[in-house]
Amino acid sequence: EVQRVKKQLLESNPLLESFGNAKTVRNDNSSRFGKYMEILFLASDPAGGNITTYLLEKSRVVSQQQGERNFHIFYEVLSNSSLSRMFGLGGPSDYFYLSDPSSAKVRKVDDATNFQDTTAAMSYVGINDAEQRSVFELVAFILTVGNVTFTGDRNTSHVENKSVVIEAAKLLGVNPKRLGGALTHRTVKSGVEKIKAPLGVQNAQGARDALAKALYGKLFDWIVSRTNVAIATNKYSASIGVLDIYGFEILGVNGFEQLCINYTNEKLHQLFIQLTLKAEQEEYKREGIRWEKVKY
Repeated sequence: EVQRVKKQLLESNPLLESFGNAKTVRNDNSSRFGKYMEILFLASDPAGGNITTYLLEKSRVVSQQQGERNFHIFYEVLSNSSLSRMFGLGGPSDYFYLSDPSSAKVRKVDDATNFQDTTAAMSYVGINDAEQRSVFELVAFILTVGNVTFTGDRNTSHVENKSVVIEAAKLLGVNPKRLGGALTHRTVKSGVEKIKAPLGVQNAQGARDALAKALYGKLFDWIVSRTNVAIATNKYSASIGVLDIYGFEILGVNGFEQLCINYTNEKLHQLFIQLTLKAEQEEYKREGIRWEKVKY
């Protein structure tokens, strides 16, 4: 039992890295989400744990700056020939959401091998084959829907490449006309009446991107929750908390999401300094211990 728990705790890391890490300008495997992992012990052996995540960088799903990649899982899925045939997928250069095809291959990253590690980790935390297929099908849908383009003006829009909508709808398991309508129209509720209003081209593109980001965010949360189910326990005597925060990056465009990420990072660093430097030095002072003061 102890070995099983250890394996599940260890396997949770590469699984979350596949869905939450990406190549950035500074790091080939940068965490694009915050994670607090509580490891629970019974006596001296690990008995289980719990993972809390925050602020997944969902904007990366729809755009990346030059020299960066989307989340690893997109490239891992495309590296698997059987999934590519099953879902009718192409290569990284075929997808708008993989903004910089020249960054698709990373010298120190083997996407095909990492995909095998990802599926093994999913099995270890109790995600069965049928569920894994659904996960990868959703990843394929996000890639495909990102290729939907629109014609029109600032007030109305129409899907330009209907064949892409048909393929995306097949992957999601919905009616193509309803999917196309959802991307080009918004529904306004007035009392008990619902009114469909057309979207301009720019707003339709925003609706497409919002759908992709929302679905990926929900998928990531589901994977975290399934992992927590696998490692959960109420029998423990001690715990250790490990906080993994974002790596700092230089971004060409900053939005509200990045503002929240930066603010959270600054607050966490401030807390870390208080706990490790300020509090310790105040305790030395109270106890009359001689030390060389550390400035911060």
